[in-house]
Amino acid sequence: MLALHFDGAELRCIDDHPEPSPGADEAVVRVHLAGVCSTDLQILAGYMGFTGVPGHEFVGEVVDGPTDIAEQRVVGEINYACRRCPTCRRGLGRHCSHRRVMGILGADGAFAEYLAVPLTNLHVVPDAVPDEAAVFTEPLAAAFSILEQVTLGPGDGVVVLGDGKLGLLCAQVLAGTGASVTLVGKHAENLALVADRGVATTLVDAWSPAAAADCVVDATGSATGLALAVAAVRPRGTLVLKSTIADEHRLSLAPLVINEITVIGSRCGLFPPALRALADRSVDVTPLVDAKFPLAGGVEALAHAARPGVRKVLISP
Repeated sequence: MLALHFDGAELRCIDDHPEPSPGADEAVVRVHLAGVCSTDLQILAGYMGFTGVPGHEFVGEVVDGPTDIAEQRVVGEINYACRRCPTCRRGLGRHCSHRRVMGILGADGAFAEYLAVPLTNLHVVPDAVPDEAAVFTEPLAAAFSILEQVTLGPGDGVVVLGDGKLGLLCAQVLAGTGASVTLVGKHAENLALVADRGVATTLVDAWSPAAAADCVVDATGSATGLALAVAAVRPRGTLVLKSTIADEHRLSLAPLVINEITVIGSRCGLFPPALRALADRSVDVTPLVDAKFPLAGGVEALAHAARPGVRKVLISP
């Protein structure tokens, strides 16, 4: 089958990648659309030492699996947990020490015609949600994960740093709590996409961190974003880290101690809240689509996605 394959040094489109066959408790999905994430770009920079087929945002159709989901449109959670270890038994399968992660760690991903996914990871897409919106389920769930970890509501001041794909989603989700949300970014055209969604916006060059925000979310995807985030959060405030990058952070941790800042790492989230938000359109995702490429042009798709200011790039097998 056609697939993008990364060997640790070069990403290539190949036409002879083996088609997956379903293992025990798995289904094979024909990919309709896959989304390029900033993490995919970090994979190509050496993040996680991954080799294989990258990609972890997708919507597709079950072509080999149990009859109750046959031919259903589905999306899939990316962490393949063992479901047996103490961590899994505590309901923390996303953190299973034995897990494989779609397109990131030990499991081929969605930049291919087909992929195999554990049945427990699959979620049926509501008919009201088109493929172009459903493909955002995974990153939107990551935005909703903040609300699993932090309680926010009216009266709270929140700053989201980074106007890329994830920052735009986080700003909309957090504004839905009634909190006062400001999105800080580098690209006026990206900021404009959420200006009518209850989100205040400002260009980073016109913004000065004031150690006043109750909660700061770093979604910059850069090593420099963390220092800005630390400077923006108030004493005893909360700092949420959403960026996964291949580079090392170099930062004095003294301000975190002096200002007694709570630091929360935030990664994947639950899919049901994301699917509900897509169905009722409380979060608007389709304006985030920048371009769509065929799978045969996948190498060019990721190169395009790496350009500054580019939003979501989709790949269609």
